[in-house]
Amino acid sequence: MQEPIVLLPGMMCDARLFAHQVTDLSKDHAVMVAPVTQGERISEIASALLPILPPKFALAGLSMGGIVAMDILRKAPERVTRIALMDTNPLAESPTSAAAYEPWIVGARAGRLDEVLSDFMRPEYLAPSVARAEILNQVRDMGMALGPEVFVRQARALQRRRDQQSVLRKCKCPALVLCGEHDALTPVKRHSFMAELIPYAKLEVIPDAGHLPVLENPDAVTAALRAWMRQPFVLK
Repeated sequence: MQEPIVLLPGMMCDARLFAHQVTDLSKDHAVMVAPVTQGERISEIASALLPILPPKFALAGLSMGGIVAMDILRKAPERVTRIALMDTNPLAESPTSAAAYEPWIVGARAGRLDEVLSDFMRPEYLAPSVARAEILNQVRDMGMALGPEVFVRQARALQRRRDQQSVLRKCKCPALVLCGEHDALTPVKRHSFMAELIPYAKLEVIPDAGHLPVLENPDAVTAALRAWMRQPFVLK
C-alpha cells in the first residue's frame, strides 16, 4: 500500500470540504483530514499537527491548508513524500491585505460570524454555476460549526504568515500545483508562478471551478490527486 494521504482544509472548513476525495481515495489509500485550527501562527498549527501525523505521508492542502502544508514541508521535509498545493498562496500578507482581516475579526468577536463568512467567501471567488449558492451554503455551515474563536485564530495566523518561496525552491518530492480556472482569490497566474518555483512540479488547472474546485468539480480534482499519487518518487 502507498503512503497515507493527509488533507488540510481551507480557512473555516472541515472534513466536509474533501467529502468526494475522501470517499474515492479511501477505496485504496489510507486518508485523513487534519484540522488547521490549533494556533495563532501558521508555524504553531504545523507544529501541533506533526506529532499526530504518520511518520511519512503525502500532503495535500487547499487555500489556508496549502499554506500550512508549505510550513510542514519547511519543518519536516523528510516526512513529506509528495505535496499537492491547491488554490493557495506562498507569499506573506502585505500590510494592506493583513489589515483587511481586522473588520472581520471585530465582526466575529461581536457575534456576527454569519455575516463575516458571507463577506469572506464571496460568490465571485467561485466559477459561475447553478451550484454556486449551494457550495457557499456548505462553506457557511462549516464555518458556523467551527465558530468565531477559530476564525480569529486562523485570521491572526494568516496575517502573520511567512513567505514560503524558498521552501518551494528546495522541494525534492513529487509536487502538484492545482487551481480552479475561475479562482479570483488566488488566480491561475499565482499558481503558474508557484509551479515554476518547485523543481518538476505539475500544474493542473481545473475547468468549471474557482477557489473551491474540490467542491465545484470534485471528479476532476480527485483524478488529478490520483495521478499525483502515481508520480514516481525519483525525479528526473
